[in-house]
Amino acid sequence: MPSKANANGGLSARRQTVELAGLRRRLASMLYESLLLLGVLALTFMVPLLVLGIGTDYTPRGGVLWIYIFAVLGMYFLWYWRRGGQTLAMQTWKLRIVNSDGKPVSLRQGWIRYALAWPSVLFFGAGVIWALIDKDRQFLHDRLAGTRIVLLPASTLA
Repeated sequence: MPSKANANGGLSARRQTVELAGLRRRLASMLYESLLLLGVLALTFMVPLLVLGIGTDYTPRGGVLWIYIFAVLGMYFLWYWRRGGQTLAMQTWKLRIVNSDGKPVSLRQGWIRYALAWPSVLFFGAGVIWALIDKDRQFLHDRLAGTRIVLLPASTLA
């Protein structure tokens, strides 16, 4: 039987009981999100750096560029997670991020989840593979940050 979580996403006074999102749906959402992030990075990374390089013949060092990417993507995710609990891909797949009480994630929780997701994915997907042994099938970064991804009822609009 699927696990249940209480989540209202801050959209209404009455609380709804929803399922924790399945692993396949979350992985599909991650894949779709990665495609959307190409556009985000093209707009916020490549365009400014092309203008900077052409206009001043300057290119920032590699470490600075990685910090810039980390910050830009962090702002993207935190913006969406704090404003409704859903990124564009999560809206498509009817997913929402909530804390363990079913409430919207705090700014602190969001940053912790975001920061932990990098090593979770980059170390050969260890934090994603963790979901195979986790009792609730949660990713390691969700478990550590105290967040969870829930599946919205079919009648809920994103």
